[in-house]
Amino acid sequence: MTDEAAQTGIPSPEGATELIDTEYEIGQHNVEGSVGPFDFDIHNPVFLVSGISIAAFVFYALVFQEQAAAAFGALRPWLTSTFDWFFLIAGNLFVLFCLFLIVSPWGKVRLGGREATPDYTYVGWFAMLFAAGMGIGLMFFGVLEPVYHMAVSQPLGVPSPFAEDGTIIAANVDAAKRMGLAATIYHWGLHPWAIYAVVALALALFSYNKGLPLTIRSAFYPIFGERIWGLTGHIIDTLAVFATLFGLATSLGFGAQQANAGLEHVFGIPNSINVQVLLITVITIIALISVLRGLDGGVKVLSEINMGLAALLLVFVLLVGPTMVILADFFAGLSTYASNMLSLSNPIGRADDSYVHGWTTFYWAWWISWSPFVGMFIARVSRGRTVREFIICVLIIPSLVCVLWMAVFGGVAIDQVLSDPLNSAVKAQVIDSYNPPISLFAMLEGLPLASITSTLGIVLVIVFFVTSSDSGSLVIDTITAGGKVDAPVPQRVFWCVFEGVVAIVLLLGGGLGALQAMVISTGLPFALVLLLMCIAIFKGLLSEPR
Repeated sequence: MTDEAAQTGIPSPEGATELIDTEYEIGQHNVEGSVGPFDFDIHNPVFLVSGISIAAFVFYALVFQEQAAAAFGALRPWLTSTFDWFFLIAGNLFVLFCLFLIVSPWGKVRLGGREATPDYTYVGWFAMLFAAGMGIGLMFFGVLEPVYHMAVSQPLGVPSPFAEDGTIIAANVDAAKRMGLAATIYHWGLHPWAIYAVVALALALFSYNKGLPLTIRSAFYPIFGERIWGLTGHIIDTLAVFATLFGLATSLGFGAQQANAGLEHVFGIPNSINVQVLLITVITIIALISVLRGLDGGVKVLSEINMGLAALLLVFVLLVGPTMVILADFFAGLSTYASNMLSLSNPIGRADDSYVHGWTTFYWAWWISWSPFVGMFIARVSRGRTVREFIICVLIIPSLVCVLWMAVFGGVAIDQVLSDPLNSAVKAQVIDSYNPPISLFAMLEGLPLASITSTLGIVLVIVFFVTSSDSGSLVIDTITAGGKVDAPVPQRVFWCVFEGVVAIVLLLGGGLGALQAMVISTGLPFALVLLLMCIAIFKGLLSEPR
């Protein structure tokens, strides 16, 4: 080891072989796998513990549906009101840590070593990163959230433009519009991508530069040392599996409800739990095919298709909508977000409980629960980037894309609501009756070619659905196989099927409330894991040659 490595306890690239030879029960760091393609490789206890625990949960939720629904219904509000301060503080720390790395000397460190080159072009890299990280969420919340925050949730106490009798209060319109977009940008901008960046950087650094397996426990070698190969590491990886699985199940539930709403809106197919279960089943089967094709043949191809279709829909809405108003809203929302970010991030003395508890706390838990999945996925496709390039691209560029998406879709919807509130389908579905899955299609209804664009929206939701499912199952499989990136095929199939089963069970056992409750309950302990991960990253970078 180098002198710096000896001081920090982290193996340098030259000392990686020494660490890899360490006696290690999870495959002796064999990240390539050593069994046949149709065998199981379950000597890692994380696989058995995770699989059995989740199977027991599925059994409970199916057999005792009423009891489970009541428990899930009470769990979410208790968690969001009790731990809101913790989630907000943690989110702020992740952003500050990432911004520090951008300007620090360690920004020059290259993931994979000095001679490493990127495995993917920027276009392919951004497509996979974006589709896995935000796809279903942007489709589901792109119209819903800006309109709802403008008119109902009143973040930071900014008054609604609507009086109690439904008439518009002209004096409140401008401030409400700006805050509606700013409050949405806060949820989809720097904070979530900082959470993803922390996990992705930790995995990439300790796998590519230190020679450790590509699994969550590897990031904690600087803190726990050899204990990561024992019980401590098993607990960390098991928490990662739980968080990832329930985070994915929530996204799949959102996707199924929105796809069903779109099918009813366009084709008259009934909007029911049975149709949503059928959708999850069919899409899980499609995801299985993609899983069997692997990262390059499945996920990468679907991600690039997603990006193309999403860009097409975005450009269409921008051009046929009030283009100049949308562009003005983009800059106004961004400016309002920047000027109010500290207030929106403040965990103390907030009076806007509906916004903080109903939205922010849930989002932060959702992003944290997604972080092992998105983080590992980003790490797998980010070899060869410098730390500075990595953080800027993962943190800044996707945030700007999310801002643009929300400004276009949310801006058009807000314009429809304020221009003709009596006939606005968006106002009827979001403000008057609060029907989130239909909000996108209600907005498209007010634009030309509504049947075509709504059909495209359904396709996008489904393809994003498939992308999340197959990439998520690859990631969970890697964690439960001790870091093997090419574990046996049946294990990948097992986790892909399990994701669909958990999503179905949670929908049956309480709907979206149950999905959100499980996300928060698994995101809470994993937030502590991520805070420790920041310390480990810093110690790991200290051992890198500069």
